Amino acid sequence: MRVVIAGAGHAAGQVVASLQQHKFAGQVVLAGEEAYLPYQRPPLSKKFLAGEMDAERLYVKPASFYANAGTELLLETRITDIDRAAKCLRTDTGTEIEYDKLVLALGSRVRRLHIEGTELPRVHYLRSIDHVEGIRADLEPGRRLVIIGAGYIGLEVAAVARQAGLDVTVVEMADRVMSRVVSPEISDFYEIEHTNQGVKFRLSTGVTALGGKKRVKTVVTSAGEEIPADLVVIGAGIVPNTELASAAGLDVEDGIVVDDHCASSDPDIYAVGDCTLHPNAIYGRQLRLESVHNALEQAKTAAANICGQDTAYCQVPWFWSDQYDLKLQIAGLSAGYDEVVIRGDPAERSFSCLYLRDGRLIAVDAINTPRDFMQAKKLIADRAEIAAERLADAAVALKDLAV
Repeated sequence: MRVVIAGAGHAAGQVVASLQQHKFAGQVVLAGEEAYLPYQRPPLSKKFLAGEMDAERLYVKPASFYANAGTELLLETRITDIDRAAKCLRTDTGTEIEYDKLVLALGSRVRRLHIEGTELPRVHYLRSIDHVEGIRADLEPGRRLVIIGAGYIGLEVAAVARQAGLDVTVVEMADRVMSRVVSPEISDFYEIEHTNQGVKFRLSTGVTALGGKKRVKTVVTSAGEEIPADLVVIGAGIVPNTELASAAGLDVEDGIVVDDHCASSDPDIYAVGDCTLHPNAIYGRQLRLESVHNALEQAKTAAANICGQDTAYCQVPWFWSDQYDLKLQIAGLSAGYDEVVIRGDPAERSFSCLYLRDGRLIAVDAINTPRDFMQAKKLIADRAEIAAERLADAAVALKDLAV
């Protein structure tokens, strides 16, 4: 059997590793557009941006692993077409790659702003090693950095830049930071933390243009303000790479539609990671997750099923973000909550925010409280019903609240 993995990100590297663990005896080909071995993306906006980690430490596995596994690596290779009838891929160089089973680990790309000035020098996006290398070259103490977007990426870059001595302003269209993923209570906490570190915010504010001639000089906001900028980082979210799958006639909605075995509408094609829309029995709906955990677990699931093991994927989603000395760990999905419980004291910079819907625990945001994060994951998976006043008692471990 010949397995071809389209994409060379974190999930793709895990597919190779999992196939090895299952003692897969067939051929494995991995094709990706970047010049790098499969690597981790979370450190890009954290330790790698800060210069505390080199590129090789980002790699999922060293080059020797792929060589020893007999994996054929086709880096700097762009796949342009999937011919499902012939069971082959075509690349931008005209090469054809035949497959018996195909894994689409296509990932996602940055959402670009379509406004004047985004092509100017010192305007950056952050999604790849090359992106970060470009940003780091411009991170000089005293320079004025404007970040567009106050999500994970924007705030992580803000933290690194402030610690590097830059003047930082964050512009965000929503009325609070990280509004897509956390409650107002958590948003307020992080806004205060960043403000105390010297970050300036323009919330409920859009960006209409970037000004400058030889390089970016200003960020023009929807309020008419012109914010001086020596460099700009745009963190406007990501877009799943589904075009190949759609052109091949696979079922595609907000992502490539897969079942709980990570199989697409074609039984010989699997899909994993950011590009997928998959069912989650815990929440009873289809999800597309931008999550390392999801990418890795789907990769393991797809590899197991390719190797003949009937394996279904159903787990509590989780995420994390490092900003200054704060570790935010999120388990579950808080959308649709009807009650919030604060456990611990935010003033001590170590507390949790728990989300309930109809009396059931559906998510937790844990700030510097890893025990709450770990124990809440099991309660969420069990769809535990726990009274709010009991959850709020930080003197009692969450695991002891289960009924």
